Amino acid sequence: MKVAIVHEWLDSFAGSERVVEQFLAEWPEADLFVLCDFMPEAERGFLGGRPVRTSFIQRLPFARKHFRKYLGLMPLAVEQFDLSGYDLVLSSSHAVAKGAITGPGQVHVSYVHSPMRYAWDLQHQYLREAGLDRGLKGLYTRRLLHRMRMWDRASAAAPDVVLANSTYIAERIRKAWRRESIVVHPPVDVERFALRAEKEDFYLTASRMVPYKRIELIAEAFRRMPGRRLVVVGDGTNEARVREAAGGAPNIEFRGRVSTAELVRLTQAARAAVFAAEEDFGIATVEAQACGTPVIAFGKGGARDIIVAPPAGQPTGLFFAEQSAGAIIAAVERFETLAFVPQDCRTNAGRFSREAFRAAMRRIAREALEGLQG
Repeated sequence: MKVAIVHEWLDSFAGSERVVEQFLAEWPEADLFVLCDFMPEAERGFLGGRPVRTSFIQRLPFARKHFRKYLGLMPLAVEQFDLSGYDLVLSSSHAVAKGAITGPGQVHVSYVHSPMRYAWDLQHQYLREAGLDRGLKGLYTRRLLHRMRMWDRASAAAPDVVLANSTYIAERIRKAWRRESIVVHPPVDVERFALRAEKEDFYLTASRMVPYKRIELIAEAFRRMPGRRLVVVGDGTNEARVREAAGGAPNIEFRGRVSTAELVRLTQAARAAVFAAEEDFGIATVEAQACGTPVIAFGKGGARDIIVAPPAGQPTGLFFAEQSAGAIIAAVERFETLAFVPQDCRTNAGRFSREAFRAAMRRIAREALEGLQG
């Protein structure tokens, strides 16, 4: 059996690349196709030295730094890949990879991280944040996104099987594409995060400081709870706003970007991890659970697939209902009245292991191929 893997682009090892890594581990003889490959040498280990086949976007002017600006050409680029010689095509898609063309006698299974949010429900937010909500550039961008939406929905019919990385993304797929999907949670290296039952008296939030993460709400909440300590890990474009929300409170400690070993240590030691974003899934949430650490999270998005909340008999965290400092304060106060067992958190994390992901992918690919043969 010949297998092809199609992915949008390689420029850093992040969540979607972890999926590609497990595809390659399960199907080591597969050929890998990407629109462009600018992955730093230090992060290429998961590729195992295998060749990467790229599209014409790889050779366009200034593509190394500005390949995302060629969004309008990406549908054409992915459609140019000749996949006719493959029995099974696996796509890892957050933009256009699902539009790869296959024919009769082939099976295409598309793992969808999200429909293009900037083309659908987050279009207006994207335009505002990019300063493209007015003027000629804004008009051009709106026209481009309109065309991308039409192509996105049409190409959603291409895969034989659509997989969603969470129930939340399955709902977005149903809304945008009018397609049903199967939920397969993304792979998390839970073995890298060992259980620690003894906790210290601090709360942790760790992520990139970008607007949608809403870390400023967590900082404001703990500024208003001077008796509780918060450790903030990460940096990013929204750091100034987060520090302003913290107001120099002595109970809030900014660590900046830390090593992987230090992040693991902090996650293991924290009384609880706190997240305020509406995430597609939330790998950091699973990593905290793997450490035996409960999670306090905004109750929308992928977190609802991960956290087991009261009144469940073995809770691993709890939710707050709105993105506000007041809601976070109320959740922390409630958290401290409840009992959480670190081993329950660790057991819960096992549902999202790399082995569980690969087993699900094997089963789905086998069933799709058997269905074609039948």
